[in-house]
Amino acid sequence: MTQSKDDGARVTRRNFLKGSAAVSAAALASQLSASRAYAGGTDTMRVGLIGCGGRGTGAAQNCMDAADGVELVAMGDLFEDRLNGSRNRLKKHDSFKVTDDKCFVGWDAYNKVLNAGVDLVILGTPPHFRPQQYKAAIEAGKHVFMEKPVAVDPVGIRSIIKSSELAAEKGLSVVAGTQRRHHAGYQAIMDKIHEGALGELVAAQCYWNMGFLWVREQKPEWSDMEWQVRNWLYFTWLSGDHIVEQHVHNLDVVNWAFDSPPVKCMGMGGREVRTGKKHGNIFDHFAIEYVYPNGARVQSMARQIGGCSSRVSERIVGTKGTSNARSSIQGENSFSFKGKVTNPYVQEHADLIAAIRKGEPVNEGRQVAESTLTAIMGRISAYTGKEVSWNWVMNQSKLDLGPDKYEFGDLEIPEVATPGKTSLV
Repeated sequence: MTQSKDDGARVTRRNFLKGSAAVSAAALASQLSASRAYAGGTDTMRVGLIGCGGRGTGAAQNCMDAADGVELVAMGDLFEDRLNGSRNRLKKHDSFKVTDDKCFVGWDAYNKVLNAGVDLVILGTPPHFRPQQYKAAIEAGKHVFMEKPVAVDPVGIRSIIKSSELAAEKGLSVVAGTQRRHHAGYQAIMDKIHEGALGELVAAQCYWNMGFLWVREQKPEWSDMEWQVRNWLYFTWLSGDHIVEQHVHNLDVVNWAFDSPPVKCMGMGGREVRTGKKHGNIFDHFAIEYVYPNGARVQSMARQIGGCSSRVSERIVGTKGTSNARSSIQGENSFSFKGKVTNPYVQEHADLIAAIRKGEPVNEGRQVAESTLTAIMGRISAYTGKEVSWNWVMNQSKLDLGPDKYEFGDLEIPEVATPGKTSLV
């Protein structure tokens, strides 16, 4: 059953993080290599799903579609109804092998999945929880697929980077949900850009401008904490705001093209249309100018407002031409990608599984951490009205948005940021 505020269960944040670090000898012993059997002593790769919402469920489906000899064997979520809904969607797949005793609910469900004889875990919970669950997975010797973004604040990003370094030491593979990195068209264009087809990069533009997304009104039986986690898109502490949760895809492409994160940014944004309680404390539009190491300036825009023109794209500008980053280059070295494109949502899992089976670890941890932090620094600049440097946000910011404790009960909605008044932390 899902815990309620009447259960009397109290989990402090310190204990929650401490629990993430628990590693059993059995878990360490199950670390994969190309020359060893997977958990259970078979050739089958056993997968656990942590976070059974829409994206977690989709990722589990993609993983099962990606290769033969892969089985989903364990599932965990904070809420029983979310787990059951996901289970009903996935059980039609031939590779679905989850039994009742491998379904876990509650704040510690992720640790139970890690100890359920799995080789690979999919992390699909709201982004706030990614750093502690990723840390626990790596310490337990598991390969990881983690959805983007991978944190909501600089403290979380530093944790992700540290865990990724540990993954490298252990020879574990880590792939992130930045699926453009596994799209054949993007890969071909980026190869051309890095070979010099555009000359020196001098500018770029990237956009995720769209309409409204889902929203969940608070039900009488839901405590504040339960409602916020269920309605996680609209709370900065859970999603990072939509510039982080969604626009990170486009910013990741720009970082990929420049082969670097930016050195500073200045941004603005606000909350013009989505202003009710159900929309939490996030903004509905952002506009950020990023500056990259060579002095190039990048225009970044993100908006979630209905009835407006949509644009989801990236454009890279160089001294020899321009590119849409996905399929073509125009200019001195014109090029059009004509190759086959497999579903990148499936391909990212296929690439991860292949790396594990070959014993040739792939580790996308730091690159997705840097792209996530690129989005976070843009949000911080827009929230405060201040110019923000990469050095400060990476090494000095103490911003940690998490609650003091994890329990179902009262939880005040954080104030909406006010540029010029909200402080840099």
